[in-house]
Amino acid sequence: MSFNLNRINPNQTQVFFHDGRFETLTNEELEDFLLQMGLSDVQESLEQDATE
Repeated sequence: MSFNLNRINPNQTQVFFHDGRFETLTNEELEDFLLQMGLSDVQESLEQDATE
């Protein structure tokens, strides 16, 4: 499944799927989503971006 992430504020990220769907997730929901996708390293990068 292909998707792009867009941080919209410190506690929310939009996930855009390539089939046109999107979801707005809290940090906790995003962490669960990324774990399901096997991409837990991405969350650390997003947290670093949010603090800069």
